[in-house]
Amino acid sequence: MPRKNTRKNAFYAQSGGVTAVINASACGVIETARRHKARIGTVYAGRNGILGALDEEMIDTGKESAKAIAALRHTPGGAFGSARYKLKGLEENRAEYERLIEVFRAHDIGYFFYNGGGDSADTCLKVSQLGARMGYPIVAIHVPKTVDNDLPITDTCPGFGSVAKYVAVSTREAALDVASMSKTSTKVFILEVMGRHAGWIAAAAGLAGEKAGDPPHIILFPEIPFDRAAFLKKVSDSVSRHDYCVVVVSEGARNPDGRFLADAGTTDAFGHKQLGGVATVVADMVRSELKLKYHYAIADYLQRSARHIASKTDVEQAYAVGRAAVELALKGENAVMATIVRKADRPYRWAIGKAPLAKVANQEKMMPRRFITPDGFGITAAARRYLAPLVQGEAYPPYRNGLPDYVALRNVPVAKKLPARRK
Repeated sequence: MPRKNTRKNAFYAQSGGVTAVINASACGVIETARRHKARIGTVYAGRNGILGALDEEMIDTGKESAKAIAALRHTPGGAFGSARYKLKGLEENRAEYERLIEVFRAHDIGYFFYNGGGDSADTCLKVSQLGARMGYPIVAIHVPKTVDNDLPITDTCPGFGSVAKYVAVSTREAALDVASMSKTSTKVFILEVMGRHAGWIAAAAGLAGEKAGDPPHIILFPEIPFDRAAFLKKVSDSVSRHDYCVVVVSEGARNPDGRFLADAGTTDAFGHKQLGGVATVVADMVRSELKLKYHYAIADYLQRSARHIASKTDVEQAYAVGRAAVELALKGENAVMATIVRKADRPYRWAIGKAPLAKVANQEKMMPRRFITPDGFGITAAARRYLAPLVQGEAYPPYRNGLPDYVALRNVPVAKKLPARRK
């Protein structure tokens, strides 16, 4: 670990799918590092995530103005580029980890801030371990991020609150549209949302309804095996009772045998099954079995990029974990993740904590069964108490000519010092 009086540079990278607020975490890291110039030199950012370190393609954030860095707080996407790139275990892929340490050594980097989910927590831990073994200690701190809300220990994951707000708002608005036309037109509306293994995002749609009979009438969770007969009966009953039915389905909805309803037969860079669009699968059941007119929508990237309707709570928490990552590093912490600790539900109070990466890496937090209604198609009062505070507040970006005014950084490259990486 760098001595307290040793000034080292820092490396920050974004990993995996981006969110509406991941740049707020970047803002928190960079602004906090700038306030500690006696301890931290330049913050370098990885161009396209961890690949920026492996390929020695780094960005000098010191070339950005304070105003530009501050604007990251309201800008969606990944300002420096992200990547789905999973480093394998140390023993089977030691060369890549050694390359990271070589790049860090060449650029006098003593702090590594990795902003991502469970896979990036694993990488962060391994970098810390190998750096110590190679005689070049790295302070590695994980900055949590994932719209799926599936990291353990932390109460919630930055990025989730905003996608939850988007999905709840979209469900309520689409339901009003469908209800208006249900007498003579669409009877069933299906909204597909993200969530491969955990149904947190789908559950958030349940906030759209406030009393019995309000849409969404059906939520399909990855945690509950899909029952075709029960689902079709529920749709039919809803149409009979309300004249329409709103369904929200998680992309990770599964058959009783564990197969995804929408398994496309391919995998992504992390080795995860590529899902092909469960909304069309469910819509086809409604068409073929019930002969009802339907429409479906796939929220896809829209849900995770919708900064215009971000949760204020989420923005504040995203910035806070970025700031906390730097503060933890300066306090001598290593191989930990900044966490959000819930202190109370009403009013919602939270604080920053920490968790050892060994207990975070490659772990997933699923929806507890007590958050799902006995029939498997809705959320309980306990789920509502958990979810409601996370979508609170508005944090609108500035607008110019009727559109959000987002920042585009200069992203000045850092001169390379090493031979090209062997691939």
